Amino acid sequence: MNRSEREAVVRRMLEQAPPPVPPDLYADVVRRGGRMLRRRTVARRLMWLLLFAAAVAFVVWALTARPWVEPPSETTPPLTGW
Repeated sequence: MNRSEREAVVRRMLEQAPPPVPPDLYADVVRRGGRMLRRRTVARRLMWLLLFAAAVAFVVWALTARPWVEPPSETTPPLTGW
């Protein structure tokens, strides 16, 4: 098909009447959409809660382990009694 034939086919498709929509489709779509929104909201809140818990766990670990402090050297004994 060349370009003009494709355009003609698309024009015919657009000029046709749309297929009939079942009357209960709207209620079904609203119900499913509401359920999807609730699931997304719950998932988003759960992810924020997990992120907050991970941040708290990291802060607690950092305060107890203090990884920024250099550990004392254990290879040489301390100099006492000079």
